[in-house]
Amino acid sequence: MAGNKFSSYHLAAALRREPDPAAALRLFLNPSSAAASPIPTPFRYSLRCYDLIISKVAAARLFPAMESLLSSLRTSSLSPREPLLCCVISAYGRARLPAAARRAFAHPAFPAPRTSRALNTLLHALLVCHTPLDELFSVCRDADVSPDACTYNILMRAAAASGSVDHARLLFDEMVQRRIAPTVVTFGTLVAAFCSSGRLDEAFDLKEAMARQYNVRPNAHVYASLMKGLCQSGDADNAVRLKEEMAGNAELGLDSAIYATLVRALFRVGRKGEVVGLLEEMKGRGIAVDRVVHNAMIAGFCEDEMDLDAAFVVLDDMQKSGCKADTVSYNTLVAGLCKLGRWRDANELVEDMPRRGCSPDVVTYRMLFDGMCAVGEFHEANQVLDEMVFKGFAPSKDGVKRFVQGIEIEGDVVLLESALCRLAKVNALESSGWEKAVGGVLHEPAELMLDKQLNSVRLVD
Repeated sequence: MAGNKFSSYHLAAALRREPDPAAALRLFLNPSSAAASPIPTPFRYSLRCYDLIISKVAAARLFPAMESLLSSLRTSSLSPREPLLCCVISAYGRARLPAAARRAFAHPAFPAPRTSRALNTLLHALLVCHTPLDELFSVCRDADVSPDACTYNILMRAAAASGSVDHARLLFDEMVQRRIAPTVVTFGTLVAAFCSSGRLDEAFDLKEAMARQYNVRPNAHVYASLMKGLCQSGDADNAVRLKEEMAGNAELGLDSAIYATLVRALFRVGRKGEVVGLLEEMKGRGIAVDRVVHNAMIAGFCEDEMDLDAAFVVLDDMQKSGCKADTVSYNTLVAGLCKLGRWRDANELVEDMPRRGCSPDVVTYRMLFDGMCAVGEFHEANQVLDEMVFKGFAPSKDGVKRFVQGIEIEGDVVLLESALCRLAKVNALESSGWEKAVGGVLHEPAELMLDKQLNSVRLVD
């Protein structure tokens, strides 16, 4: 920067180039470190500089630093815009901090009034945090902001997620009465809610009303929800007809997810022989038989046919075709093997996953752990528990209960004490019944130390 004055423009450019949020923060706090010559103090920051650094530290969840920056911004003469407020609210939502998201909505650094954009950002953040529907309504009332279609879409999603499909329909009727035009997202939300609750007639009626009454064309998401609902009800024939309806509309665009849904449906109704024709149809239409479709076939063989050999053939075909299997592929196979009591095969598969380019996740280990406990292989399950705790994974509640009760019946006090301590490390102990579960094997004074440990560890519900 020799010969040029280092300005907020140059700082903004440097912040934009810096990928490390912590380094960007140091640069913001000490802009002279990026200048070739000393710069006058105090440095005049621009609103763009604040936007960049706050966005970076928010994305990195460096919330104390973010709040400090917001306090500094508040005392400046700058007037931040609402998009930055939305960025802050969204960051708290992704971090599952609903109370902080609500406080951010009213942050004094941002001038009033709030618009529906900020309100909708807050509602979405709270929805991600599984905030009850009543609280969302309370937020809307307190915000004193006129709702728009997006507001209603979020509230309808929350109602559907809480199992109150009728409430979602009432919200739809309310927005129409308020002359707020429903969007394709509105219809997609309500159609999906009807399909998930098995109310297919109402879902199809709404699909017909979209174009006829509201001049909104059903999109691929609406068709996918309807097809999934039909498949879950075992109506594969109508699902195929719906797929043909999609094929007749170039705007909808058939994709592999639609075919994967049909593949699962055909397996469920015992018509796996038709899957080959479906795969040929995909190839004829230039649609790749990708991982989603292969996973549907693996699930069909594992869950419906109980033909694990055929499922492994599908896995091999994936590798030969250059389609990489993911944790869903392997977890389905592990679950199928454990269901058949083939825990040794499941264990070998889990151990082989890293070599195959896919690391086991918490679901993988939980299924293997549960499968071993189900057949009374508690010492083998103990080894899996070791690996889980090392990786910070916790077993399922049912698996923990079966594991501890099994060890208690065997009377292995040393293993029981060790297991309880390890389970406590990953907060996998429940508060009820554990003293009773181990009481029968605590006889010697040294062993009574375990009872004291149970009282001192942090038990979770």
